[in-house]
Amino acid sequence: MKLSAFGEKFSARCGAVELMDDLGNALLENPDAILMGGGNPGKIPQMEEIFQQRLQSIIDSGDERHQLLGKYQSPQGEKNFRQQVAEFLKHKFGWALTEHNISISNGSQSAFFILYNLFAGKMKDGSHRTIHLPLSPEYLGYADIGLSDNFFSATKPIIEDLEQDLFKYRVNFNNLSLDNNIAALCVSRPTNPTGNVLTDGEMEHLDEIAQRQEIPLIVDGAYGLPFPNIIFNDAKPHWNQNTILVLSLSKLGLPGVRTGIIVASEEIIQAYNNSNTVINLACGSLGPAIMQPLFKNQLISKLSSQYITPFYRQRAEQTVSWLRQALKGLNFRIHKPEGAIFLWLWFEGLPISSATLYQRLKKRGVIIVPGHNFFVGIEEQWQHKHECIRVSYAGDEKSVKIGVNIIAEEIKQAYA
Repeated sequence: MKLSAFGEKFSARCGAVELMDDLGNALLENPDAILMGGGNPGKIPQMEEIFQQRLQSIIDSGDERHQLLGKYQSPQGEKNFRQQVAEFLKHKFGWALTEHNISISNGSQSAFFILYNLFAGKMKDGSHRTIHLPLSPEYLGYADIGLSDNFFSATKPIIEDLEQDLFKYRVNFNNLSLDNNIAALCVSRPTNPTGNVLTDGEMEHLDEIAQRQEIPLIVDGAYGLPFPNIIFNDAKPHWNQNTILVLSLSKLGLPGVRTGIIVASEEIIQAYNNSNTVINLACGSLGPAIMQPLFKNQLISKLSSQYITPFYRQRAEQTVSWLRQALKGLNFRIHKPEGAIFLWLWFEGLPISSATLYQRLKKRGVIIVPGHNFFVGIEEQWQHKHECIRVSYAGDEKSVKIGVNIIAEEIKQAYA
């Protein structure tokens, strides 16, 4: 089989493909496997009850059912849903938005594929532009999304020691030197994989830099503000006409509906919609159908604050406590858990690589993600990249606790 350059690139093995394969195969090979690697949200009974009620209402309504199943939606997404999202954001934050500032995607991953390649890669004049990540490590799903090579650049973080066994990455603004080949800045907030929440000051500084460079600031808000609000400290959402904010319904508890939401200037939304028409033709309808009333009555904020944030805060605190107990006496640190659904563990001086640890844990039925996959854009040799792992604490508590103990056993054996 002879493949094109596109075929060679996108059919190859990569961190994201390996992770999704492992998640899919793990349960087939071992029904008792403990999945602490993927981004599946936790089961929150109150949210599942609301989704069930909405689905039943749609099924019972002939008009809604036909609208959901029997019609193509437009490439930018169902108009009423986009209007409700715009009104929700305008009412809550005072942002000057209409439905023309909103577009819907078939999951935020597909949104980033289009958005990144709109700005970066080979330009018409033959030059090459990159997406710059001001704070790496970043989401591994970005790594292979570009249509050209050398698609990302990144700035190594400042590592700040905190109390007890905690640390925090901070943007190294002194080393954040951008040239004319940078097409956009991008951050996730909270950051996947570390749970880092960039401060309001850091966001304002990045916005100033982006506007000065006349490039957009792309913010991946899949875990953050204003929903699902998996943030454990004080932070305010950021958006203006130079910002592209990408949201998702996945971490509300709806990863299967594959719905992303892009908030941007009308010019960028139009460019995105034209591209989305070619690539996807139309958007899926299920996510907007379920969620439209929750945006219309502003209930989405209440649900996030009342059920989602406390659920993950408690899980994070509990898992940190288990890790401290299981790893006591070993050289480990935890990135301060400020949000998202993961913990980022750093084993300084680990005698084996995180990739080897990943393979050992997989044999024992525990799936985590080795840290080296997340340092997108940092090509230099840096031992720190191979000393970190990402673990999810969103699964049922019994399984997570067992997984923590198995991780600790393998770490102890590695150090021994």
